[in-house]
Amino acid sequence: KNFHIPLVLWPHYMLVCVSAGVAVLRKWIAGGVCRCSVRLDGKTVVITGANTGIGKETSREMARRGARVVMACRDLTRAESAAEEIREATGNGNVVIRHLDLASLHSVRQFAKDYVDSEDRLDILINNAGVMMCPKWLTEDGFETQLAVNHLGHFLLTNLLLPKLKSSAPSRVVNVSSIAHRGGMTVVLTLTTCSSAPYSSLESYQQSKLANVLFSRELARKLRGTGVSSFSLHPGVIRTELGRHVQGWFPLLGALLSLPSLLLMKTPIQGCQTTLYCALTPGLDQKTGSYFSDCAEKEAAPEGRDDAVAKRLWDESARLVGLKDTC
Repeated sequence: KNFHIPLVLWPHYMLVCVSAGVAVLRKWIAGGVCRCSVRLDGKTVVITGANTGIGKETSREMARRGARVVMACRDLTRAESAAEEIREATGNGNVVIRHLDLASLHSVRQFAKDYVDSEDRLDILINNAGVMMCPKWLTEDGFETQLAVNHLGHFLLTNLLLPKLKSSAPSRVVNVSSIAHRGGMTVVLTLTTCSSAPYSSLESYQQSKLANVLFSRELARKLRGTGVSSFSLHPGVIRTELGRHVQGWFPLLGALLSLPSLLLMKTPIQGCQTTLYCALTPGLDQKTGSYFSDCAEKEAAPEGRDDAVAKRLWDESARLVGLKDTC
């Protein structure tokens, strides 16, 4: 009646228990899975920051489904290496790279012009690229880097590509944000170019991610009835290069967390699942403007649902990037 384990078997028993516990933990951390089987033959997808991390895995999956994949990247050498790997893995030769530096408004405008001039359609735009908690760097246009790359660059890019999105409707814009938007201030309009302004790498990151959610929400409002839908999402905490600056700020913390991170973070394949869900799931157009996490609709933070602030952010962003005609 009493369950008894011989002493000599205890190490094996403990190993089995620990292994089972780790497996359960990993499955929970992995989160939702996009189970949509939609094909994308004849469709075109643009993905920013596509040569590494979840951007690369998103590109691979889009190529596997038959799409023409345009990988918009800053580093063309790494981009071509990633593109060739994807071509070989998927058998899809219709994977191309184009130069895009989101820290440069000139580069964004050049990318958009070249795209509009040379491509027939745009079915899915995935604003995936980002930088996290970098030192206080100013771009060539005088903007703080996280604000420029995570928000302003994508804001301008999306607006310039809207004619293609509209003519290819039904189409989608997917903005990769973060749960960190919950820490952003309600007043997002601290869009400063002043080099002497106080700087917190974490607060700046939170602000930029909140801007992603508000931009996506206002974009959905402006595009109602056009056939273009917009979504924002939290991909999860993922083992990618995005956190490289965190280790720069806190090297001891980075060293201490390196081993646990192998267990407590998603892989890039797991991390791209919600992006795929928002880009591919049929019928999701009715949820335009919504925020997602783990392949399910979630409620954004209160500051991410403030329509008045979203409109002000849009107007200020348009002014900063010199965009007069918006949707």
